[in-house]
Amino acid sequence: MAVHKKFNALGRGLDALISTEDARPQGSSTINEISIEQIEANPNQPRREFNDEALQDLANSIKEIGIVQPITLRQIAENRFQIIAGERRWRASQIIGLKSIPAYIRTIKDENVMELALVENIQREDLNAIEIALAYEQLLSGEGMTQEKVSERVGKSRTAITNYLRLLKLPAQVQMALQKKEIDMGHARALLAIESPSLQIKLFREIQKNGYSVRRVEELAQKLKNGEDIENTPKKISKKVQQSEEFDLLKKHLSEFLNTKVQLTCSTSGKGKISISFANETELERIIHIFDRLKDQ
Repeated sequence: MAVHKKFNALGRGLDALISTEDARPQGSSTINEISIEQIEANPNQPRREFNDEALQDLANSIKEIGIVQPITLRQIAENRFQIIAGERRWRASQIIGLKSIPAYIRTIKDENVMELALVENIQREDLNAIEIALAYEQLLSGEGMTQEKVSERVGKSRTAITNYLRLLKLPAQVQMALQKKEIDMGHARALLAIESPSLQIKLFREIQKNGYSVRRVEELAQKLKNGEDIENTPKKISKKVQQSEEFDLLKKHLSEFLNTKVQLTCSTSGKGKISISFANETELERIIHIFDRLKDQ
């Protein structure tokens, strides 16, 4: 394991709950190497989904460059620790057979553990929309916080929090699709404009079948609210099939141009991301140099 430099505290999520002067024990900013076997997950972890492919990618990254950000633990018994933040890094480290992992050790009261885990995950944007909604619900009901207090803790407006909480009113299969990122939050909010769960599901199936954009779903939701039959509505040609071939070709060209693995993902709303893989710092510098040359042209 490479020597790790000292890092700053994880950010507002922890600082809001742990006083830097009072509650933080001396030396808590020091990174400790903790045995993987001495660590256990938080049973109240707000993250419900751990994508196997994403975990493997993280494991590969850790194997190549190590763990950049130490995880955060609290001690629950002699030689036993519980995760506050960083379960994905802990799981990925197990995949590649690491024996220990760099960690901060925090002294935290039992009643603050759930709140810390929720706030930290929300602020790090590690959760999907439904997990965030459930986290807000837990802070409000389980932790007895007001919406104003939650807003302060996570740095989000009360309107944003309300919009997330409304997602929990959607039918289970719609929530599952949102959790798996098969639809976007924009689609979900458009479905919420319809009061009838059966009509919500009907329109949701149309989204699945035709790959409708958020704007198109909003139009169809309004038609359903007006009592119109969307099955007789002229369908716009789905871009899904067209984009699939175009994306495959673009991915191939990018991979060949950069001489490395490139991944393209796109949601039904048209939003997406490009992921470029590199094996080490030398390869990263090579890729950056390619982009620098393009910028200068």
